[in-house]
Amino acid sequence: MKETSHIHVPPTLALKALRTVLGVSLFFFLFYIVIGHYLWELPFPTPGDLLEIFLVAGAGVGLGVLFSRFWPLPPELGMERVVRTLLLVIPALGIGIALQTLLQGAQAQRALYLIFALAAWVGSGYIVRGTAAPHATD
Repeated sequence: MKETSHIHVPPTLALKALRTVLGVSLFFFLFYIVIGHYLWELPFPTPGDLLEIFLVAGAGVGLGVLFSRFWPLPPELGMERVVRTLLLVIPALGIGIALQTLLQGAQAQRALYLIFALAAWVGSGYIVRGTAAPHATD
């Protein structure tokens, strides 16, 4: 008889996703202000640039959560996690390049495609298969 696997979806998934979007956005806001402007002498990010980073991070986390609904994170380490990550991040890079081209054109100042892929990868880790409660903080 086949055993059905339990899928744990945190009850506060929307709040966790929003916190992830804010955290990824804040990291890249600070990165582009401190390192990009003061060390690399890039133009200072405008509020429109910061809004683009926020929107791309939100879209990336949304893609990650949607992906994890179809293929939840396995509880054990192994090859399945590697394949799952590759099947998420490689298309996310392509979608991120398309978003960057739409938002910034051919002469981009920010690496929005990497922000999108990183946010998708981080957002895909909330829904876990095979455990009742993976973390004590849920």
